[in-house]
Parts: sequence; C-alpha cells; structure tokens
Amino acid sequence: MTERSCLSIVLAAGEGTRMKSDRSKVLHEIAGLPLVAHVVRAAAAAGSNRVALVVGRDAEMVEEVATPHTARVTTYLQKERLGTAHAVLAAAEAIGEGADDVLVLFGDTPLVRPDDLSAARIALAEGAAVAVMGFYTENPFGYGRLIEEDGQLVAIREEKDASFLEKQIQFCNGGLMAIAGEHALSLLRAIGNDNVKGEFYLTDIVALAREAGHKVVAKEIGFESVLGVNTRVELAEAEAIWQRRTRRQMMLDGVTLVQPASVHFSWDTVIGQDSVIEPNVVFGPEVSLGQNVRVRGFSHLEGASVSDGAEIGPFARLRPGTELAEKAKVGNFCEVKKARIGEGAKVNHLTYIGDAEVGARSNIGAGTVTCNYDGYSKHQTVIGEDVFIGTHSSLVAPVRVGSGAYVATGSVLTDDVPDNALAIARGRQVNKEGRGRALREHLQAKKDRKK
Repeated sequence: MTERSCLSIVLAAGEGTRMKSDRSKVLHEIAGLPLVAHVVRAAAAAGSNRVALVVGRDAEMVEEVATPHTARVTTYLQKERLGTAHAVLAAAEAIGEGADDVLVLFGDTPLVRPDDLSAARIALAEGAAVAVMGFYTENPFGYGRLIEEDGQLVAIREEKDASFLEKQIQFCNGGLMAIAGEHALSLLRAIGNDNVKGEFYLTDIVALAREAGHKVVAKEIGFESVLGVNTRVELAEAEAIWQRRTRRQMMLDGVTLVQPASVHFSWDTVIGQDSVIEPNVVFGPEVSLGQNVRVRGFSHLEGASVSDGAEIGPFARLRPGTELAEKAKVGNFCEVKKARIGEGAKVNHLTYIGDAEVGARSNIGAGTVTCNYDGYSKHQTVIGEDVFIGTHSSLVAPVRVGSGAYVATGSVLTDDVPDNALAIARGRQVNKEGRGRALREHLQAKKDRKK
C-alpha cells in the first residue's frame, strides 16, 4: 500500500455528555494515551500520511495530543451537528487536496487495528469505490445490517427499516469506512437529508455509489475494533481489552508474565525478550526494559530505562529519569528518581536515591537517603565506583563520594569523600552508668503528676 496516498478523517467533535466530564470524550485515556491518539496511531500504522481531525469541544487540546503520532495533522471545526456525512464534509478541503484512499474513522474507537484499516484500503486498490467495515455478532439488535449480493454490498439497513429476514442478518455496520479519493467529494456531496431528523447520513453513500455504477464491498473486522467509548463504564471495558491484547502480544514476543491479568501496561511500554514480570506490576508511560530483566511483584515503573539483566523489586518504585545499567539491582521498598544506577550496582532495601549517580558495583546499604531537596532547589549526589554506603546513611546533596570509598553505618555526609577514604560522620557513643533507670523513674513520676 506504500504507493497509494491516504487521508484519514477522524471525527472527534462529539460532546461526549455521557462521560460526565469537563473535557472532551476523546481526551480520556486508554493505557495513558488519549482515545483520539490511539485512532491516529492506527491510521498512521495503516499507511495514512495525512490526518484531518474534525473537532469541536477542546479543539486545540485534541490537536495537541494527536499531532505527535503522525506525519501531518490538520484540524477542521464542525460548527453544527447535522449527521456523520456532514461531519466528514467539514474536512472537504483536505479531501479536495487529493488522496488515493480516504478513511473515515471515529475518535472514540481506540481499539481499531491497523490491519483492519489496511484491509479496507486493499479493497479500494482492487477497484472498490467504497469499503464498509462490518462485524458479526450473535445479537445484532439495534445495529444496521449489511446486505450483500454476489460479493458486493447493496445496502445498509437500519433496524427500524429492516424486514423480518433482514433482521436475521448478523453482519452489522461498524461505522468505519474507506472511500476512493477520486469519488469521495462527489459521493459525499450527493448525500441528502431527506429523513425525519433532517441529517446527512454517511451510510447513504452505499446506495449512491451503486447508483453511479461503482463497486461497493463490506470488509469484516472484529467487534472490538469498532467498540465506541461513550461512558466511563465503556472506557474501563476498552482499557481491559487493550491490556489483554498487549499482554498476549508481550508473551508472544518472548516476555514471561507470571500472572498476566495482574500486570498493567502503558501504551508505549517496551520489554525485551526473556524478561520476567511478576504479579501486580504497573508500567507507567515511557518505560523501556532490556532483555533478561526481572521485575518482582508490586513494583511501579514510570519514565525509566532499564538495561539487560537488571533486577527490580519487589515493592520498588522507579520514577521518571531513572536509568539502570546492566545487572543493576533496585530491591524491595526502594525508590529511585532522576538517577543513574551503574552496572552491577545494588540498591537493596528501604532506600531513596534521587538526583544522583551511583557508580558501577557500588553497594547502597539499607535505609540510605540522598537528601536532594533543601526546600527550594534539587541538588545532586555523585557516588563513584566500588563504593560501600553503610546502613542508615544520609547523603546531604550536593555531595560527592569518591570511587572505592567506604561510608560507615549511620553517617550523615555533608562534605565530599575522597577516593578510597573511610568516612565516619556520626556522634560518638557515650554510656552513662545508671542513668537509664533514673530517666525512666523521672518520666514515670512526670506522667503520674498529670493524672
């Protein structure tokens, strides 16, 4: 299909009142990505080199979230709501620029597959003027039926107009459509509004194309591909379908999911083969894992880049800006933010590493904290290679610990530590004989006086 140009018209002007939201329906997210952006990505993956967004509410925001996902996006404002064909013609200027194929998509169908759109484009390449995408269902009530004869689509019959026999048809209109660019404008402009509502229905294009002697076909796609999101219940259902698809693809690509249903992915999660993801792991946006990585249970990752052979968790949190080098380890109840953990370095237990660099093979003891924030600004901690940081140490940034250094347990560092030095930064222990008993008696008496 690379030799054929393609314009995708994405209808994204609906108010979405059933979402009960202060923002446009198509801005709500599946896997961290707005609904309309999912549709634009599918169009781009199917070879569409231009996208015309028909917008209404929150027009600028809709354009902003869609633009990063395709080569060229142009927005067209739909000022009136006079039916689907009227909405498509809001982008008449884009259609007039010329394209071999014109795809008509909906901004609230985030599960549409690129392969389905490609199949419709192939039908146009094979001579069809219109290709309607339809699905089979055992319960077709309420859907428009696709009526075929001799391999061609002859009509789309709405439920209220269908005969008894036509109502038994289980092949239904999915709403998505591909139109040959050379006929698109003439067919769309020929659609009338001679109906009870006085609206211009895109489905009328089938009869008009046939009257003009053009070939019209129906292409089968899965029901999920045309599943629209109108309420938050349907949003959750679409999220569940997207997650299920992604989990399956991850496993087919060589990733082990110990308990697949408990793992949550973002739209852009990347995981290398032979990695193992244990139960109850959440991937936020911008996470990339190399090969042979193990993420233990109940960990949360966002904005992190993890190299081959690293190990994370359980109960670990990687925040944006985290980089783990090969075979690095971030263990249980640790948090890392905007920090690079070097090759083979270990951050094992109950530790916070923020705005820092940890050199290769260094060991960070339990309860260590990089004190990176002074209430106004963030400061950096640099830990060299082969460093040992003792348990319950606090590193008050900005501070540097040289390679090969050893920091004694319980230290509070406020000054740099030279290479290979031993740093002890804590008060000297003093034992007062008998004072423990005296202190308890004093405190008990004080408590008794308050009664």
